[in-house]
Amino acid sequence: MKHIVVSILLISLSCFSIADEQRFVIEDIQVNGLQRVALGAALTHVPFSAGDEITEFYVAQSIKRLYASGHFANIEVYRDGNTIIYKVTERPTISVIEFDGNSDIKDEQLQGSLDDSNIRVGESLDKTILTNIESALTDFYHSVGKYNATVNASVTYLPRNRVKLKFEFEEGDAAEIRQINIVGNEVFEDEELLLKIESKQNLAWWQFLDNDRYQKQALQGDIETIRDYYLEFGYLKFNIESTQVSVAPDKESVYITLNVTEGEPFTVTGFEFIGDLLGQEEFLKRLVPIRINEHYNGEVVTYTEEMITKYLARFGYANAQVKTIPQLDEEKNEVALTISVDPGKRVYVQRVSFIGNFNTSDEVLRREIRQFEGATLSNELLELSKNLIQRLKYIETVEFEVKEIPGRDDAVNVQFTIKEQPSGSFQAGVSYGDYTGLAFNASVQQENFLGTGNSVGISLNTWKAQQTIALNYTDNYFTDDGVSLGGQISYSNYDASKVNLVTYSRKTITVGPTLSWPVMENNRVSVGMAYKDIEISALQPYDQIRRFASSFIDPDNPDAKFKFESVEASIGWSRSTLNRGVFPSNGSSQYYGFKVTVPGSDVEYFKFNFDSKFYFPLSRDHKWTFLTRLEMNYGNGYGTLDGNQQTLPFWENMQQRSNDLRGFESNTIGPKGIVRSPQTISGGIPNQLGGTTSVIAGSEKDVLSTTYRATGGNASVFGGIELITPTPFLSDEYVNSVRTSIFVDVGNVWDTEFDLGYYDDLSANERAKLVDYSDPGRYRASTGVSIQWLSPMGPMVFTWSKPLKEYEEDEHEVFSFNVGTTF
Repeated sequence: MKHIVVSILLISLSCFSIADEQRFVIEDIQVNGLQRVALGAALTHVPFSAGDEITEFYVAQSIKRLYASGHFANIEVYRDGNTIIYKVTERPTISVIEFDGNSDIKDEQLQGSLDDSNIRVGESLDKTILTNIESALTDFYHSVGKYNATVNASVTYLPRNRVKLKFEFEEGDAAEIRQINIVGNEVFEDEELLLKIESKQNLAWWQFLDNDRYQKQALQGDIETIRDYYLEFGYLKFNIESTQVSVAPDKESVYITLNVTEGEPFTVTGFEFIGDLLGQEEFLKRLVPIRINEHYNGEVVTYTEEMITKYLARFGYANAQVKTIPQLDEEKNEVALTISVDPGKRVYVQRVSFIGNFNTSDEVLRREIRQFEGATLSNELLELSKNLIQRLKYIETVEFEVKEIPGRDDAVNVQFTIKEQPSGSFQAGVSYGDYTGLAFNASVQQENFLGTGNSVGISLNTWKAQQTIALNYTDNYFTDDGVSLGGQISYSNYDASKVNLVTYSRKTITVGPTLSWPVMENNRVSVGMAYKDIEISALQPYDQIRRFASSFIDPDNPDAKFKFESVEASIGWSRSTLNRGVFPSNGSSQYYGFKVTVPGSDVEYFKFNFDSKFYFPLSRDHKWTFLTRLEMNYGNGYGTLDGNQQTLPFWENMQQRSNDLRGFESNTIGPKGIVRSPQTISGGIPNQLGGTTSVIAGSEKDVLSTTYRATGGNASVFGGIELITPTPFLSDEYVNSVRTSIFVDVGNVWDTEFDLGYYDDLSANERAKLVDYSDPGRYRASTGVSIQWLSPMGPMVFTWSKPLKEYEEDEHEVFSFNVGTTF
């Protein structure tokens, strides 16, 4: 009873105190100390206004709300009569944010993380958040194995209530994985499982391509890899019970232990479909690769789900859900599979748009896409559209994003993000290369003229062997269905002796159109005609040239220049599935070409060439790619002239270019120029003037000599393999403008018309000076490293190479450097 009485008294006194609390009517509210925050903005956090009747309880509540606004570091409240006065100190404004010592995390990533916490220039600083940010960044470094990393945020006060915020990082090195232990595995040995995962342990110095640094994300991926490996063999009850990562006291190494239970393999007893298969159930059953009465294979099941999803996407069901539900019989270790298919709604593309194309018009890009507006959404067509755009030489990268439309579940928009690269060049200056020597040039070439996708160019070039002026133009979409029309007119003056070829000069005028059109998606056919006017002079008496020229020598003027007019018809077929037009890393390209001078031309000949490249990416990011290439060329004459079978003109011979067989000087392999010099009999025969007349000895006395200069041949084969690697010490932003590769080149040039028997009448010593230039087996090989750079001043190629197979007469080079050449 006493407790009840006391309680009643206390309640009564409390009610009396509240009722007796002084109430007053506010006449005015003042806020002193505001600098950045506007008075109106501050008053929005005060829960009363002038004219309201309040108590001191309301005043206390207003202090809490002003602190909660995040604008103020300190607040004091005074009452002067019926006026409420707030004296505030604003939080300082962030004026500068600096990062120092960070290399694993880029400044942009750090700022993005700070933005999420409202830490940015111009915002007020809440110091309580800094500790949390320091802890979060430290945890990140621990997740990548850097347990010695520290992050410190310092604040420097500046005038006008501003601060400079500086984050200082000491990252250190990631801890090495000293050992990985797998406990509980009996089916597969540790070594077999460790070979499957990305994390490596205790690597030797020569295993520098592998990585033994600990990363939490990599370990999580390795766990899934091991799980998937067991599922491939039917171990559906496999489980990783626990994972322990023990850090050494010095924090420089870790020990990883995985505890696993394997279970028994399960056999598939059958599978069935449920859901809506759009009437395609029987067709899909025939495609499903799951085998009954064989061990369950997780990889096959995943492939089945992806295959069905892609198949439905072809019909516009882009959001189809396919899930395989296993029904286990653990006593018999058997599993029955139920494949649930939910196609969802058919999705249509409402709008296709492009961003990032500052120079290229939308029309040029839109004509390459195969995913049309108003049509059903197809991931296959989107990928094809991406590849077609990316093959354009003026496009560096392409990405697409499918965007949902609010309030619509049957329509989407597609946005392509374009990154362009320079599509034209203007050169006027001097360059030097070991092949071209000193070169003076001036040229303009634009592959994307005025953003239309058309190519136009004019060039005036001169170097030690050739002077050229040329004008070319190509309309890549002469018609709406992809037919292109182009043409060229050019004049060149060429001195073969200055590029390791036999001596002759050639002046050429060329004019002609080219027409090409698409055949299916990745194929094009082209046809062309070209009129050529050629003048040959300064011929040297090499056997190969002499025999060709003998049919054209004017008996009345044997020293006259040779002039030839011809009309050349050509046809070509090209195929390309390359993922990019410049520096591709996936896909292949092939070209077959045939050209022939029309009957009645001064010289009648034909030429055939085949060129093929295959790119095989070795990593998902395509930084490691394997390239194989093969080029074959053959030409010959047709018809007869003065009773002699026509042969391929020597100026049309196949040559070895600088990029065909790296490690060998250009035009130095293959048939050499042969000089056959007759000998005279000493003393001679007496003549009417009392002297003697020299007498030429028989052909068996002729003396042979060969030059280091090549004549070329009518057949050639070049090929090679190449490992494209990441360029050391270069950031990812340059991956599409710099390429490094390790290569092996093989090739040969030979002359099928060369007849070694023609020299059988010579002495054995003279015949020994010759080799059989008709032998295709005299191949050469080289290996080395090449770096290609699309620099602002033009393409640059640096090559270090070493011959693997060569002949005595070959000229090779260890280093080559060229500017402004194509590759």
